[in-house]
Amino acid sequence: MTTKNPETSTVAEYDYLVVGAGSSGCVLANRLSSGGKRVLLLEAGPADRRRSIRVPAALTRLQHTELDWEYVTEPQTHLEGRRIKVPRGRVLGGSSSINAQVYLRGHRADYDHWARLGNEGWGYDDVLPYFERAERVGSDSGPGTRSESGLSITPLRDPHPATDAFIAAAVEAGMRRNDQLHEDLEGVGRVYVTQHRGARWSTADAYVRPALERPNLQLVTESRVTRVLFEGQRAVGVEYRHHASVARARAHEVILSGGVINSPQLLLLSGVGPGDQLRWHGIDVVQDLPGVGRNLQDHVHVPLGLTLERLPPAVIESAASSLRYALTKRGRLASNQSEAAAFVKTDPELDAPDLELLLAAPELQPLYLTPRWAAARLRDRALVLTGRRRRSLPRMLAISPVVIQPQSTGSLELRSTDPLDSVRIDPNYLSDRRDVDLLVAGFRLARRIAATTPLSDHVDAELIPGPRVQTDGEIEAFVRARARSLQHLAGTCKMGSDDLAVVDPCLRVRGIEGLRVVDASVLPNITRGHLNAPAVMIAERAADMISSRADSPPAATSPY
Repeated sequence: MTTKNPETSTVAEYDYLVVGAGSSGCVLANRLSSGGKRVLLLEAGPADRRRSIRVPAALTRLQHTELDWEYVTEPQTHLEGRRIKVPRGRVLGGSSSINAQVYLRGHRADYDHWARLGNEGWGYDDVLPYFERAERVGSDSGPGTRSESGLSITPLRDPHPATDAFIAAAVEAGMRRNDQLHEDLEGVGRVYVTQHRGARWSTADAYVRPALERPNLQLVTESRVTRVLFEGQRAVGVEYRHHASVARARAHEVILSGGVINSPQLLLLSGVGPGDQLRWHGIDVVQDLPGVGRNLQDHVHVPLGLTLERLPPAVIESAASSLRYALTKRGRLASNQSEAAAFVKTDPELDAPDLELLLAAPELQPLYLTPRWAAARLRDRALVLTGRRRRSLPRMLAISPVVIQPQSTGSLELRSTDPLDSVRIDPNYLSDRRDVDLLVAGFRLARRIAATTPLSDHVDAELIPGPRVQTDGEIEAFVRARARSLQHLAGTCKMGSDDLAVVDPCLRVRGIEGLRVVDASVLPNITRGHLNAPAVMIAERAADMISSRADSPPAATSPY
């Protein structure tokens, strides 16, 4: 794949300018360019050439590299002052190129709630056709997939033996089996993944590569957008840095798809956001929108770590699995590690689940017999021997209770006016007592399932936190010491009509012409599933809105 360098001597003109080639931006680039419109897609990170991106089980090797923004929160008051890592993809495909590949639409109640908040056209029946449009039919795709283009959605090829044991134990504990693409969600089952023939299938694979042959689509990687350009109250383009050059591009419409952190940061740097914050930084206020950076939500989880009986040594299993994967694209390296999920109502009176139990199979990394790989492993070993890095724990099966409708919300704000400086991220994790109580209850349920056959037949011992942690107070202390992000940030440019809404139901920035936000930052409330699927759906829906130039959301069946 080739990318084209920008013209630095002249200002290029486009119909649409999409900032960010992540889960939403890739979709927009494809759909908007399909009608012949001139589209520029700008991505801050590099092209997705790294070999390990394609290997599903190598996902943890992609984080904390040049492909990751490496964001870290402010010290979290309710998590013992810890800073929490929140990896986000900085590469073509965005987080869909480094995530766990889980595809979950969420619950019908999520989207119907959006509609009740005044977001016309965003109820479940409205958005379902856009989910289906994004779900590609393939030889290894699962039921419920209807589209001939888009994401390849498939069941896992070779789940770990403990995965089906977990599902059976959860059924024995009183849950029902459920297909994870079902709109109800409640129950337990294997997850669906964004893979094609055993390899990761990012939105870059699904949407950008098929569109790059179009002469009207231009992709420029390694280009950091630093501000939106305005003429009065109308967005007319952007300024961006490409290597050592500064360039500008103009468009009829600018669409921010940088994600939950980068989209609000760019708005703030451009003078759109809380007026007091902008003036404090010396930024001219283009539009006073107090909700920019507010309403930050995330799924929080805490792992129950279990060692398994008869687990082969990691080196031996990695060697065998690497050979098998190289030859067949099957085996343990075709796993996304997060292989099954249970969605539970902790109160039977609830309309929808409020707790997820996410099963992560024992981690296994591929062996790359290259000088670069060998040097990295020697460096890891040296860090352990010198005490600069802790010795890794044994491979474990993890059952993680997840708060999927968090009551705790946070915010982000500028640290400085330097566009290359990261923002202050404060999710305010577990500030609401209800989230703590839910994790404690979820932890007890995870333990009960681990002690139920047939899963108990596979378990050797509980390693994290260990059997000494028993009372509610002890479990709560463990939760506050070990809880972390599931990397599902949402809501910082929320859609709606209230005082904190940043975009309207057509995703137009309030008070500004020619500017929209299309990514997971527009979620008014986080969904009960994982967020890659909603981010893709939102972009599919937005493409219809933008193409139709409608003043209100079009019917769900409207053509491009």
